[in-house]
Amino acid sequence: MTSAYTGLGVELMVTGENSGTWGDKTNTNLNLISQISGGFISQAVNGTGATTLAVIDGNTGAALATRSIKLTGTITGNITVTIPLDVENFYFIENATSGAHTVEFKYVTGSGSSVTWAATDKGFKIVNAKADDGSNPNVTEIALSTPPGGSDKQLQFNNNGAFGGITMGSNLQILQSNGTTASFVDNTGISTGKAIAMAMIFG
Repeated sequence: MTSAYTGLGVELMVTGENSGTWGDKTNTNLNLISQISGGFISQAVNGTGATTLAVIDGNTGAALATRSIKLTGTITGNITVTIPLDVENFYFIENATSGAHTVEFKYVTGSGSSVTWAATDKGFKIVNAKADDGSNPNVTEIALSTPPGGSDKQLQFNNNGAFGGITMGSNLQILQSNGTTASFVDNTGISTGKAIAMAMIFG
């Protein structure tokens, strides 16, 4: 019985096989796992049409056996970057191509969903290759929630797991809380006369 391989190229050896080479093969597997967990690769793409990313069984050289992929090259038309149907992983992908054209990341065949960078989008996306269907697997984007930025002159605070905000007060007002809500109020704690008296006493 011979070795089998995972969708990302890790070799699954059977008992009694590869006598004398287990050390090398195990090291390759561990390097692959390390790359899959946190590796980075710069991947050139074709200027137009499709770029097919492949897995190399038992080898650390494949872009798909990394966590982070930087797509590079000058593109002259809308392109696709395709992956095999059995690849299941999530990636941090940067579209660093030159040229105002779209870049689509998808499975090589099927009608599953894909992730696309717009013609002017040169940023990062977190891409989830699900391999959730044998014929029509889906690639989706893991979208990060945008934290509320508030408005100008607003104080932000945590309100039951979400950000709330109150508008900043006027000059010399202080922030006051009753244990439930907060607001800015006039500073009436020390009158002008008391402030002068304290300054005379304490210097």
